[in-house]
Amino acid sequence: MKVAIIMGSTSDLAKVEPAIDILKEYGVEVNVRCLSAHRAHKALSEFIEECNENGTEAIIAAAGMAAALPGVVASQTVIPVIGVPISGSVLDGVDALLSIVQMPPGIPVATVAINGSKNAAHLALQIIANKHDEVKQKLVAARADMAKAADAANEEVISKYN
Repeated sequence: MKVAIIMGSTSDLAKVEPAIDILKEYGVEVNVRCLSAHRAHKALSEFIEECNENGTEAIIAAAGMAAALPGVVASQTVIPVIGVPISGSVLDGVDALLSIVQMPPGIPVATVAINGSKNAAHLALQIIANKHDEVKQKLVAARADMAKAADAANEEVISKYN
């Protein structure tokens, strides 16, 4: 089980690290790179080709501002690409969000919320779970735990205010 995570700049690392941690908790091999679509396009293409050949099952691409990275990645592979718009510019990530979701037909990028690397990791796990039952079982158990926590929070509110 492999997921690649590509960020456009090392300044994105702190916002991507939660995804790395989640994937590793599920036993996924994570290959992390910092490859700008604009400044390191040759190395980026080489890494995407490596992903195409090595069994990578999903690619998370995080970028801010013009956020070309996820689209450039998606244009070179049929591996599912999950875009993470990163905040940091004057527009606080809205520019990156709009850049990532506006892909042309036939070159989709699944897109999560601004700085939403945790959900990107969970979406990658859901993709992986289609082939790997152990991941599916862990995801189902995690969802059950979330439901229990939500029920407990509801009961606490009821007992305090009713």
